[in-house]
Amino acid sequence: MARIPATAVAASGLVGGYAVARWTRKRPLGGVALAAAGAVAAREWHRRSGGKAAAGLTAVYVAAFAGSHPLAKKVGAWPAVFSVAGGMAAASWVVGRRSS
Repeated sequence: MARIPATAVAASGLVGGYAVARWTRKRPLGGVALAAAGAVAAREWHRRSGGKAAAGLTAVYVAAFAGSHPLAKKVGAWPAVFSVAGGMAAASWVVGRRSS
């Protein structure tokens, strides 16, 4: 079975979590999508880069989610979500590249 890169899973989790919450009008459902993607990404980070990298990237994932809220007040919701998703993807790619 082909693996989806953790970089894509993490970025998609941030975008998808927000999209689910917005379109269903059920924030907890968006949180489930966000958490599920984060768990899948964390498992892959751990497998590829080890526990420290996985813990660090998981912290960045949570910080990206939290940081999107105040950023949204300045630039709008979707631009904020795409910005933090891009930052998360970049962080994941850099860490993954270093451990390859």
